[in-house]
Amino acid sequence: MKPLNTLLVLILSLILAACGSNSAILGSPPQAKPASDLPAQAYPPPADVPEVQPSQVTGKAEYQLPELTDNQGAVAVIVKPLDLGSQDEKLTFEVALNTHSVDLSMDLAALATLTTDTGYTVQADVWDAPRGGHHVSGTLSFPASVDGKAILDGATKLTLTIKDVDVPERTFTWDLR
Repeated sequence: MKPLNTLLVLILSLILAACGSNSAILGSPPQAKPASDLPAQAYPPPADVPEVQPSQVTGKAEYQLPELTDNQGAVAVIVKPLDLGSQDEKLTFEVALNTHSVDLSMDLAALATLTTDTGYTVQADVWDAPRGGHHVSGTLSFPASVDGKAILDGATKLTLTIKDVDVPERTFTWDLR
């Protein structure tokens, strides 16, 4: 019985070591905090920094939106809007997926939509990230306009929906006011 216990401990140690040292072998920087260290919901930005600030150069709104986290199921998903103020061609989001039990090789562009309270819904068109692994991070991009009209014009709420990443649906909503 003792050799069997030793074998089980050795196998478990190898599995944990392989999972825990994968990013160190590849030399990639840490992607995000483990799900156990993440807050259940995003904290609001500091009171002295408004969420929407007018841009002094272009006259367009520059959105300073917070990072949001969804810890449903076995995958923690962290989303941070990037450069939504430019609105020229793409609306981009930094997305980090962290797990130790789910295959993360999916094309997130096929699973994500962006919706405004003014009635626009657009499908993501680019998921720029490595495929697979337990810690994946990349950029998710959406068209900034539909039929020549910027989808954020007049919008006060923006919702990113990601389907079928270990749970049926995850929603991330930002107030644009």
